[in-house]
Amino acid sequence: MERIEVELFTGGANDAVVRMPGRRFPGVLVQGDSLHILRSDVAEVLEACERGDLDEARESAGLLLTSLDVLLTQYEAALVEHDIPRPY
Repeated sequence: MERIEVELFTGGANDAVVRMPGRRFPGVLVQGDSLHILRSDVAEVLEACERGDLDEARESAGLLLTSLDVLLTQYEAALVEHDIPRPY
């Protein structure tokens, strides 16, 4: 294990926006439990598609999109607050 210093642009809770040394742009630190939830949400969409249940797939995909939109909004707000252009 290596200990390093990172730049913290948001609170240190879940989904913190941080910049690693040597990187131009920050990223979002996703905790393991949150990563597992995102993976489970994608699996639900896939399983519904495989069953042909497009209504459930659409609903699950919508919830997943909402979760990702929240992350992206937090990320973009941190960039604006610190005068960092978007990398996209």
